[in-house]
Amino acid sequence: MNPDHPEAPRILFEGKFLRLIKEGRWEYVERVRANGAVMVIAVTPEKELILVEEYRYPLHSITIGLPAGISGDEGPESLENSARRELLEEAGYQARDMVHLCTGPSSPGLTTEMISFFMATGLTKISSGGGVDNEDITVHHVPLDTIDKWISDQLTQGKILDPKVYLGLHFLHR
Repeated sequence: MNPDHPEAPRILFEGKFLRLIKEGRWEYVERVRANGAVMVIAVTPEKELILVEEYRYPLHSITIGLPAGISGDEGPESLENSARRELLEEAGYQARDMVHLCTGPSSPGLTTEMISFFMATGLTKISSGGGVDNEDITVHHVPLDTIDKWISDQLTQGKILDPKVYLGLHFLHR
């Protein structure tokens, strides 16, 4: 319990995937069945960054981001295995190596969720990707030497760019 908030956290709502908590004056969200989220920075042998496009209901917009997903939502799974699974499901690539880069909060004022970033190397194309179940993902292979213009073009089309893509580019340029 937080000493600044003497009352115990209280569940306001619990659904299949999310739980809304009230603690003192704060309201925040927890994932019900997950041990975190993963995000994968992957560059093809042709020096193309793999990005995924998907309609996101909370934003009512098409978004562009790195391949990503929830870890442990379908049973026990390591973060690395989740990153490997998400890269394959969303983008159709298998990685020889998956290196953990960092872990941090996705939105510390809104949720307890932590995102672990991985660098995928030694990529092999296995399938077309596109997601599973009800996902409708478009995979983009963006040449690193033209990525700034490509991103600008996507924004001009009204798409929303997940700013974590810039974190991925930072790790690529280190």
